[in-house]
Amino acid sequence: MSDAEPANGFVSLVSAGPGDPELLTLKAVSRLAQADVILFDDLASGPVLDHANPDAELIAVGKRAGRPSARQEHVNMQLVSQARAGRRVVRLKSGDSGIFGRLEEELIALTEAGIPFEIIPGVTSASAAAAAAGIPLTRRLTARRVQFVTGADVTGHLPEDINWAALADPHVTTVVFMGQRSFPKLAEGLRAHGLPGDTPALFAEAVGHPHQRLLRTTIDELARMMRDITVVQPGLILYGPLVLKGYGNT
Repeated sequence: MSDAEPANGFVSLVSAGPGDPELLTLKAVSRLAQADVILFDDLASGPVLDHANPDAELIAVGKRAGRPSARQEHVNMQLVSQARAGRRVVRLKSGDSGIFGRLEEELIALTEAGIPFEIIPGVTSASAAAAAAGIPLTRRLTARRVQFVTGADVTGHLPEDINWAALADPHVTTVVFMGQRSFPKLAEGLRAHGLPGDTPALFAEAVGHPHQRLLRTTIDELARMMRDITVVQPGLILYGPLVLKGYGNT
């Protein structure tokens, strides 16, 4: 191979956790320190990027609802082109990239281009929110299952193909990602399928950040609150039997 045709670089798909840099894994910190270029989401920036190689090129490719955002096709193209230039590339995503992080599109693009990669998991915001609220996500007899669901389809609305029996199960801890706008409609469906309106709920906003906010309420009260809300900060909703109270000093 000539000098004009460098060997492919390598892409590390790194999960940044919810925003608190102390929740980064050691492997994530190592890859950030070694990177030649970092493509980062805006939710995976701030203090997390303090661990980046000071000589690394930083490229913002975040996607936020209702705001100008990088198209996924553009992100895929950047990953491939940067790696083909022989660079060590970090794709930095918030939370755990495998949970509603559009990871698969990037894996497909890298695989089709023959680019070697690795996936580095991280702390999901669901786990971080439960920890901040002082609750477990499961309990042997009371909450036998935990489920992660999205409150928005590709159009930003509540998905139409919902498994209502699963979401209205009173013995489950349910975590709703991207559900602030659609929760009133979701709560209506939950009540229609038998889940009581006084089921405990937790709204966790800006988890892992200094301005984190936790609100313990019920699905009915949260639905009322969400009807007129203007979504500014990322948030998620937990509901089920374990949300009733926290332990310790939370």
